[in-house]
Amino acid sequence: MITPRPIGATGFLGRLFGAAALNAGTYEEVEADPAATAQAVIVVVLSSVAAGFGARGFGGEGLAAIAFFSVVALMAWGAWSLVTYQIGVRILPDVDTQANLGELLRTIGFASGPGILRIFGVVPAMRAAAEQLAAVPTGSMPGPDTAADTRRAYSRVAMFSGIASLLLVVIVVLMAWKP
Repeated sequence: MITPRPIGATGFLGRLFGAAALNAGTYEEVEADPAATAQAVIVVVLSSVAAGFGARGFGGEGLAAIAFFSVVALMAWGAWSLVTYQIGVRILPDVDTQANLGELLRTIGFASGPGILRIFGVVPAMRAAAEQLAAVPTGSMPGPDTAADTRRAYSRVAMFSGIASLLLVVIVVLMAWKP
């Protein structure tokens, strides 16, 4: 059983590093603290801007490219969050699932923290490493307690990965398409 820390016991950087380390207690704390919403927004914006700067390594030059890739990253985060909410809370909820949109956005917001490392994509030699490090799973469910929980967790990860892959293909096609 995961016991959350008292609300506000961890500062912003502690939460950021705890989320990056996939510490379940950190996610429980963020989920329970409505005041963490502003912090989650900061993490998402930093991650999106870092993706915009990191995309310069893929040939995007100038402020317009940085802004474009930042907005695309922010929109992808928003789409991913809504898909996660629909699947996890409405379509495939567990019997104990109780979550509102605010809780989910806070946890997924902090889960996007490793995306800040995408800023290193500007350096060609570091691009691949930055993308790999930033690709930490963004699911924020606690660890499974039983074999059935494990099977459900694996099926959700597989489904989320498939949806994320489809979204990525759509985004790449739209970016490469020149009418």
